[in-house]
Amino acid sequence: MSLIVQKFGGSSVRDAERVMNVARRVVDTYKAGNSVVVVVSAQGDTTDDLIEKAKEINPKASKREMDMLLSTGEQISIALLAMAIQTLGVNAVSLTGWQVGMKTDSKYGMARIKSIDGERIRNELDDNKIVIVAGFQGINKYDDITTLGRGGSDTTAVAIAAGLHADLCEIYTDVDGVYTTDPRIVPEARKLTEVSFDEMLELASLGANVLHNRSVEMAKKYNVNMSVRSSLNLNEGTYVKEESKVEKTLVRGVARDNDVARIAVCNLKDEPGIAFKIFSLLAKNGINVDIILQSIGREGFKDISFTVSESNAEKAEEILTAEKSYLGFEDIKISTNFSKVSIVGSGMVNNPGVASKMFEALYDANINIHMIATSEIKVSVLVNKDNADAAVKAIHDKFNLA
Repeated sequence: MSLIVQKFGGSSVRDAERVMNVARRVVDTYKAGNSVVVVVSAQGDTTDDLIEKAKEINPKASKREMDMLLSTGEQISIALLAMAIQTLGVNAVSLTGWQVGMKTDSKYGMARIKSIDGERIRNELDDNKIVIVAGFQGINKYDDITTLGRGGSDTTAVAIAAGLHADLCEIYTDVDGVYTTDPRIVPEARKLTEVSFDEMLELASLGANVLHNRSVEMAKKYNVNMSVRSSLNLNEGTYVKEESKVEKTLVRGVARDNDVARIAVCNLKDEPGIAFKIFSLLAKNGINVDIILQSIGREGFKDISFTVSESNAEKAEEILTAEKSYLGFEDIKISTNFSKVSIVGSGMVNNPGVASKMFEALYDANINIHMIATSEIKVSVLVNKDNADAAVKAIHDKFNLA
């Protein structure tokens, strides 16, 4: 008998028909002789609707109260799914984050999991019940409800799988696996049978929206085998594991991220420590920086350009502008007309010329590159947003990923 953790996203439980579909999938897994823990997200657009309700009352509501409000979405989902499973003749119990001992820090809206007390879940499993857990939420040292932020239900599922030493963590979505790129951009994109944690982490971080990078980080840390598959069909998904049995591929996939803003800090003094001053200010305010480009100094001055998520661009500008005299720059320019296009593959580390081939694909497609970043298993470029889809297709074709 195996212990399987299954996670279903909001689209998978958006209405009564979808809830019953999930219930049947879960019961089939249970009747195959497995112990089953299910993690569920809020139905459909419930979270967005709750945010809008909050804005109607108080546009500047505290993050604590927002967490109290938003956590109710998952509570609705788990209760409905438990009811659906019970109509199929199988015993099930729904549990909130605090009921399963999901302990987090106190960063409301973006809490990090610190520990899980799995005793309640184990007791319910020993009683031959299917256990349904609310994703996206936990409880802090003050006994306040917290939420885990974007991708929180994926993270909840992986954390439970790690804590219970589950045999498999299945992430069910509205797509049937991880593809070489977004099939909506390149219809010929191919579904991958397996992908390594490192490759999946890069793909998730670079814009592939199948899994959230926080959940992949946790899965890698605790060696939790994962499977990404569709809740709408019975097709085999993509396995995410420590090492793929398939020979390391030169390039495994192409990712695109449109949530990018480029910030250029112009005419900085060309002196030691200026980069530290800029990026330490941003780090202290929780702003992640991605691609960085520093110009060659000229007459004692230089420019530094970098990318952040578009949602953080305005905040970054405010932080830097407030410290203009301390930093000593002349001007700051922001552009949101860019996308980041990346290639990922664990085989790249031992194969020179991969970046050149990528650049050749963009040259052939007459697409200009504005910034470049590389690591052992990825190459990312910044291109005009209007050219992003064409760039993905050109690169995908150049590496024969279909």
